[in-house]
Amino acid sequence: MRPRTLDELVGQAQLREPGSPLRQLIEGDQSMSLLLWGPPGTGKTTIASILSQQTDRHFVEVSAVSAGVKEVRAAIDAARSDLVRTGRETVLFVDEVHRFTKAQQDALLPGVENRWVTLVAATTENPFFSVISPLLSRSLLLRLESLTDDDVRSVLNQALADDRGLAGGYEIDQDALDHLVRLAGGDARRSLTYLESAAGAAKTKGLATIDLPTAETAVDRAAVRYDRQGDQHYDVISAFIKSVRGSDADAALHYLARMIEAGEDPRFIARRLVILASEDIGLADPTALTTAVAAAQAVQLIGMPEARLNLAQATIALAVAPKSNAVILAIDAASADVRAGKIGTVPPHLRDAHYAGSKKLGHGKSYAYSHDEPYGIAEQQYAPDVVLDATYYRPTELGAEAQVKQRWERIRRMIRGDGPR
Repeated sequence: MRPRTLDELVGQAQLREPGSPLRQLIEGDQSMSLLLWGPPGTGKTTIASILSQQTDRHFVEVSAVSAGVKEVRAAIDAARSDLVRTGRETVLFVDEVHRFTKAQQDALLPGVENRWVTLVAATTENPFFSVISPLLSRSLLLRLESLTDDDVRSVLNQALADDRGLAGGYEIDQDALDHLVRLAGGDARRSLTYLESAAGAAKTKGLATIDLPTAETAVDRAAVRYDRQGDQHYDVISAFIKSVRGSDADAALHYLARMIEAGEDPRFIARRLVILASEDIGLADPTALTTAVAAAQAVQLIGMPEARLNLAQATIALAVAPKSNAVILAIDAASADVRAGKIGTVPPHLRDAHYAGSKKLGHGKSYAYSHDEPYGIAEQQYAPDVVLDATYYRPTELGAEAQVKQRWERIRRMIRGDGPR
């Protein structure tokens, strides 16, 4: 069912419209390398195949999973020989190019620079992180989007009728079709796999129509479309953290479930919760960090799948907790002053006075021991002169931090002697 022309390609309207770079490249028969970036099942291999067929170029595929520098150079050398001998150009398709090392990607450069091959490289990862700059700069980067449900439904309907598919041998109930579309998750290849399985199950039962029970039996469960090594790894964890920060426990649990079902490392999830507890909650709920750390320890102690309960509890607790970013703002402000050179010398009365001769230097002299003072707070200078008036920690009025704010403002006045205690 692989599309044979650009017009047969489903989805990716932005790439197929008149005057688009891809259409110019194919219909104008230009020699230009492509870098296709997008989720699985969106048409990357298909575009390479269409390019070779519509421009009558030889098609050679190399998988980054199994090929090395030797195989890459051999493919380019063969393409060069073919070009010299017959004048026919070659489309070199490299699937999962992000799996190539820098040396392997370097081996592609001579073929691209000298136009010995038209390179079409496909990746599910952000190429700005996974592809070397020289190769990136010599290629036209095209971003492929996940297929919509309507796109996937169109693919399935074509497969039901086309001679290359089921050739009209089966009907499908609407609810069964909707089920397959939903499970495909925007992946055309997966949707066809599910349809083929459902048709096989219908044949076994002697049915001419694929109904919902047959489709559900054939497709046991949705394989979670989530690449732990690719962009979705970062997209899903980002959505997870932002949902907890935004106090939407339901959304946070959804993204947590997606990560767990995809086999994400639970320690990674736990670490992010520990960070969030200080970054987004802080002293608005002082127990948040304790909860997150406990969940992280439980993951280590218990392991999966039971530890998903601990992660879920921590996720809910942190999502519904009052929020404050005062902690991260405080340390960032202090770090900014340090980076700007506002260092200053430690006040003499705070310096170490335990080594021989320190008292002769005035270290520790006039230091007021806090426990000897009323309320356990001594009025004295702690910060260097250069940041004496700096205010880094600015507590909010949210949650328990409202009480912390009152106490901190009172303590600050007492330390600096700025007013009544």
